Amino acid sequence: MTPPPDTSVSRRRVVQVASAALAAASLAPITTKGNTTMAQEELTEPTSRYPKPPFKEQSQPWPGLAGKMEPQPDHGETSYKGSGRLAGRKALITGGDSGMGRAAAIAYAREGADVAINYLPAEEPDAQEVIALIKKEGRIGLAIPGDLKDEAFCGKLVAQAVEGLGGLDIVVNNAARQQTRASLLDVSSEDFDATMKTNIYAPFWILKAALPHLKPGSCIIGTTSEQAYDPSPDLYDYAQTKAATMNYVKSLAKQLASKGIRVNGVAPGPIWTPLQVSGGATMEKLEKFGGMTPFGRPGQPVELASIYVQLAAADASYATGQVYGAAGGSGQP
Repeated sequence: MTPPPDTSVSRRRVVQVASAALAAASLAPITTKGNTTMAQEELTEPTSRYPKPPFKEQSQPWPGLAGKMEPQPDHGETSYKGSGRLAGRKALITGGDSGMGRAAAIAYAREGADVAINYLPAEEPDAQEVIALIKKEGRIGLAIPGDLKDEAFCGKLVAQAVEGLGGLDIVVNNAARQQTRASLLDVSSEDFDATMKTNIYAPFWILKAALPHLKPGSCIIGTTSEQAYDPSPDLYDYAQTKAATMNYVKSLAKQLASKGIRVNGVAPGPIWTPLQVSGGATMEKLEKFGGMTPFGRPGQPVELASIYVQLAAADASYATGQVYGAAGGSGQP
C-alpha cells in the first residue's frame, strides 16, 4: 500500500516558493499601465546633494556666464527628465541662457514645449548651449538676443517669438539685474534706472505685447525672490523690484482670471547663478553663499525647474495669483 504524501513538507514548499516570489516582486521594477516599467526612485538627501560653502572667490563682468562659474550650476542638463506635461506648448523665457530661466527652458523642452529664449548678446555662449539642448529634444529652440531695457526691442522680442514658434501660450518673465551696493549713496541714478527697466519695465512692455496673442489656458510666470519679503540691506533697488514682481503677479492674476489666463510667480531663495559672481554679491557674501539656510547650501537652478513646469501645466488650472517658494528652509513665502 502506498503511504500518503507528507502534507507538512508540501505546505512548507508552497510557503517557501510564495515567499521567494514575494521577495523577487519587491525587488523588481514597479510596473505601470501598459508595458512601461519604472525602477523605484532612490531617496535623495537634500542637504548634501549639491556643493556647500565655502566657495572660491570669483568675479565676472556683468552679466556673467554660467559656463565660467566654479562650481558650474546644475540647470538640469543631465538630471531633468520630462514626461510630456507641456506637449505642444509654446514658451518665451527671458534670461533663458542661465539660472532659473535656463532650467525652465530645458525642462519645458523635455516636457514637449517649443521654447524661445532672450538674453544679452554677451551671454551668447551660454545661450547656444541651451538652444542645443532644446533642439536635442526635437523641439523648436529660438535664440533672440537683445536688451530688455529697450521698449521697442521688447515688442520685437514677442513678435519674433510668436512668428518663430507659431504662437505663444507661456510667458516667463525671468531676466533680472542685481548689483550689490553697501549704501543707498552708492546707488547711482544710472544704476537705479537700469535695474528698474530690466526688472519692472521690461515685463510690463513684454506682457502688453504678448497679451493679444495669449488664448484662454495660457499662463504668465514671474520670477520674484525671497528679497520681496525679507530684503537684504545691500540690495536696495533689486529688492524693490522683486516686491513689485510679487505684486504684479497678484494684481494681473485678478485682471486676467476672467479671460482664462493664469498668472503666478516663483520666489527663489539663494540660488547659485551668474547674478552672484557678476556684482550681485560681495566676495565675503559669495564665499558663504547659501550657508545660512537650514540646508546649509545654496539651491541649484534645476531645483526650481519643476515649479516652473507645474505652474505652466494644465493640471495647475486652479492656481493663479500664487507665489511658489524654494529657499532651502528659509525665506518666504
